[in-house]
Amino acid sequence: MNSKEKMRLDVKWSTRQRLQYIEVMAFYAGVVTRSDVARAFGLSDPAATKDLKLYGELAPGNLVYQHGVFGFVPGPDFSPLFADLAPAAVLPVIAANLAVANGPYGATLIYGVPTAALPLPARLPPAATLAQLTRAIFGRRQLRVRYRSLSGRDSAGDRVIEPHTLVDTGLRWHARAYDAAHCAFRDFVLSRIVEAECLETPAESSVDYDEDWVETVRLRLAPHAGLDAPRREALLQDYAAAGEAIEVEVRRALLGYVLQRLGVDTTPDHSLNPQASQLMLLNRDEIEPFAAWAFS
Repeated sequence: MNSKEKMRLDVKWSTRQRLQYIEVMAFYAGVVTRSDVARAFGLSDPAATKDLKLYGELAPGNLVYQHGVFGFVPGPDFSPLFADLAPAAVLPVIAANLAVANGPYGATLIYGVPTAALPLPARLPPAATLAQLTRAIFGRRQLRVRYRSLSGRDSAGDRVIEPHTLVDTGLRWHARAYDAAHCAFRDFVLSRIVEAECLETPAESSVDYDEDWVETVRLRLAPHAGLDAPRREALLQDYAAAGEAIEVEVRRALLGYVLQRLGVDTTPDHSLNPQASQLMLLNRDEIEPFAAWAFS
């Protein structure tokens, strides 16, 4: 363990959260002030000052006080000690208006960066139904549900499932669960669960038995052949591709959802409109057996 990692772990978790906020705010807003820290965590000004002083002691030179903005700005050799500053980690935090694990703060933008999201219809069950599901996952217990499927074939009567994971596809939430009636792992859309009861019976299945969940496949995509060269080059840059293909490691159980979410042209001859389906699938034969429903 290096000295930076040891120093990070020696700090109490509650303090570490505030130090993470200081780093994110300084790096992405360009400045962090005492009032920022105080407002985000409901602290007094002296307490916020104490956190900034502690950060300076633990990461000397990372932040430099600038009188013009009455706050601290990143130093020339700034290197994060507490926070994951990768965009994939930071953007959800900013969008949720969270100070690491604390919040939310309503209309007060604790990072000062406005965000917006698509106003998609909510596809969620009542809180009481969701709680039964999450309790079953947390306690590794069986769940009795009444489920309304689109096909209608599996909608009659109660069924017992053993959920192990919640999945957000970007368009809806579903639970990955073992279905005792079909002796198989399946996906259950949360909004289609009409009733749910967490049972005392321990779950007999294990996530390790869910092969399509445990096993992964490398999805190989490319800009649609119907696009001109500049657009294809721009898409490769969008997805930070190394070379001419965009590669994504995906659980086999999630392949269809990834293809659907990205709007990939899965036709054999790439015949879909390239303006609507800007990506095409390169390894169709490898992927199709695990996500047949997503193929045209």
